[in-house]
Amino acid sequence: MVDGLINDCSRIIGEQKAAEGWFDVSTLKEPYRVEGKKTIGYEIAEQLDWRLPDVIIYPTGGGTGLIGMWKAFAELQELGWIGSARPRMVSVQAGGCAPIVKAFDEHKASAEPWPNAHTIASGLRVPQAIGDFLILQAIRQSGGAALSVSDDEMLAEIPRVGKTEGIFFCPEGAACAAALRRLLMTGWIKPAHEVLIFNTASGLKYLDTLRRKPAPRS
Repeated sequence: MVDGLINDCSRIIGEQKAAEGWFDVSTLKEPYRVEGKKTIGYEIAEQLDWRLPDVIIYPTGGGTGLIGMWKAFAELQELGWIGSARPRMVSVQAGGCAPIVKAFDEHKASAEPWPNAHTIASGLRVPQAIGDFLILQAIRQSGGAALSVSDDEMLAEIPRVGKTEGIFFCPEGAACAAALRRLLMTGWIKPAHEVLIFNTASGLKYLDTLRRKPAPRS
């Protein structure tokens, strides 16, 4: 157990791996995770009959899924299975931990560590993503966006999605639903656009959190 956040775990691994003979399997320190996440991109294209949606909204902590999808789309084009058209990639983070959003808004190539990171969405509680520059490249190359949503916005979306879709979203997925709502309101996404959002876990993993802090009334 580590008294800290995920970046503290990574630091400890970096300090100890040589002395202890560990093999570092953390995000982007080995090839296998991004190659596995890449299959998300293959699956999207296959299920949409070898085309891609207009927009993909992805909850971004370490961002491996977004990086993997972007890699997959390039490979699919090289294979001749899809064309050059790409979805606009949207990175969604929590208001209490949004290093990618800040870097995107400030037109920076990499992100600075986020101080005092806090959010109920543990998958978004990543103060510094090792692949930050790759995430930002994919967003910008696709003409996409990066935005943050509050914990209250996430909590409000969980019952809404449950009532309409019968799916118990985790806060990370709910963050994507909140982002979609905002992007529709601003006109960045139009009703005719085909949009794919990701729910990366079940709300069942967050029962203690959801019981402690009930969602605000809509």
